[in-house]
Amino acid sequence: MARRTHTVTNQPPPLTDYDLFGADRALTEAVERHLDPELLDEAHGELAALGRASGSAQLQEWAVQANENPPRLRTHDRHGHRVDEVDFHPAWHRLLGKGVAAGLTAAWVRPGGHVRRAAAFLVWTQVEAGNLCPLSMTHAAVPALRTDPALAAEWEPRLTSMVYDRELRPARLKAGALFGMGMTEKQGGSDVRANTTTARPLAEEGTYELTGHKWFCSAPMSDGFLVLAQAPDGLTCFLVPRVLEDGSRNVFLIQRLKDKLGNRSNASSEVEFDGTWARRVGEEGRGVRTIIDMVAATRLDCVLGSAGLMRQAVAQAVHHCTHREAFGAKLVDKPLMRNVLADLALESEAATTLALRLAAACDEGGEQERALLRIAVPAAKYWVTKRCTPVAVEAAECLGGNGYVEESGLPRLVRESPLNSIWEGAGNVQALDVLRALQREPQALNAYLQEVGEARGADHRLDAAIKDLLTELADLDGIEGRARRLTERLALVLQGSLLVRFAPPEVADAFCAARLGGDGGAAFGTLPHTLDLASVVERARPVS
Repeated sequence: MARRTHTVTNQPPPLTDYDLFGADRALTEAVERHLDPELLDEAHGELAALGRASGSAQLQEWAVQANENPPRLRTHDRHGHRVDEVDFHPAWHRLLGKGVAAGLTAAWVRPGGHVRRAAAFLVWTQVEAGNLCPLSMTHAAVPALRTDPALAAEWEPRLTSMVYDRELRPARLKAGALFGMGMTEKQGGSDVRANTTTARPLAEEGTYELTGHKWFCSAPMSDGFLVLAQAPDGLTCFLVPRVLEDGSRNVFLIQRLKDKLGNRSNASSEVEFDGTWARRVGEEGRGVRTIIDMVAATRLDCVLGSAGLMRQAVAQAVHHCTHREAFGAKLVDKPLMRNVLADLALESEAATTLALRLAAACDEGGEQERALLRIAVPAAKYWVTKRCTPVAVEAAECLGGNGYVEESGLPRLVRESPLNSIWEGAGNVQALDVLRALQREPQALNAYLQEVGEARGADHRLDAAIKDLLTELADLDGIEGRARRLTERLALVLQGSLLVRFAPPEVADAFCAARLGGDGGAAFGTLPHTLDLASVVERARPVS
């Protein structure tokens, strides 16, 4: 019998056994908005099933296990043979298998595939973000492989398969395969043209021998890797299989696994190539051009991942404050806490709405949509990923001391939150990429202005922000030094336009007031008190 001093009161119930998809109004509405009506029933059924699984106590426990038992590098077997394998906890494999089965690598071959996958990706991130790395890399490899029709015909069915096969064996014997990537080197970082890994042509056409070191290689347990190396005619993209056709291991020497701040369940590594067999992807000297669509796909995944982390942080904060009492009332009913929660909810909904709009552009694929993506993806990657960390930290604070304790799950979200801003090109890289699009591709700016112009006249603060943005764009003096400011404004105006068109009036009104109209402070919880904040918070509440 419990002692009276240990009786538990005024603690929220666990946020488990609920539908992560169905409880997210911004996400469900975006899916309905962007998918063909003929696909809605099937997609909604799949996403609801994934949402229920994702909200289950069982999968939440697997996520904890995967993070508490990070991967281990095993360079040699007990007989002294070099094996270079990474061992994972069984929970990791269970989660990764469910992610593959949910279609997170199959967008390219399904109708409405990018919107469906984007929604699933956003939901699945909330369970355990680490296993999204191999799923993202595998998904993004497809457009790069399509530069070589023969390679695409061979590998694409494996990469888009919904079957997870963890065994290391020749890819031709597998029902499904995963890809990793190795682009970054010690001396170059984001400047991949400074890579020094060399590629020596072999007798067979299109095959090479690689020698060099990769400072960051993602998902080293994968079946194949896209890497950059210097061929005789310049920087070139290559496919490096983990296991060769005869069943022997390719030379893929894993030097160490990275000891990261977060993303603990996922293996990131340094690898050495020393006579490693590779097959060319695309033309020699056109490596950057070959991987450009791959880069865009991984950057959009960073936006989706950050949107997912923000959604889970906000859901946890709203859930806690809905059940927790202080000073005579529920926290959610306290005006100041309501202001904080509403401000967080705005950030989360704006991120989700923007991310799904970009996924829809990938599905539509016309010239106008491709031009929009050229400027909107790096702008969204810059801004949404940067907003993730302050949202996660503020959400943890809403739980008080409980939010600083591992059992709450918030510390894992906080550790994960900076990742998407750093990976796939950090903030300055994104801002400079936006400048390149503005300077070299006028159709990108035209597509952007046409998109935000769809909401012109609906909100005076949005109209003023568009006008100010045009003034900013007309002044090219010191443009590089202003690149971050300009990129931020591009993202905010686009988010504002989408919310004015598609979100409930109280959400759009609050966003435009605080993010575009200057009627908000630097910290969360500084929204004008005259807004309908209760409705904004209620919309964000997860229904358990």
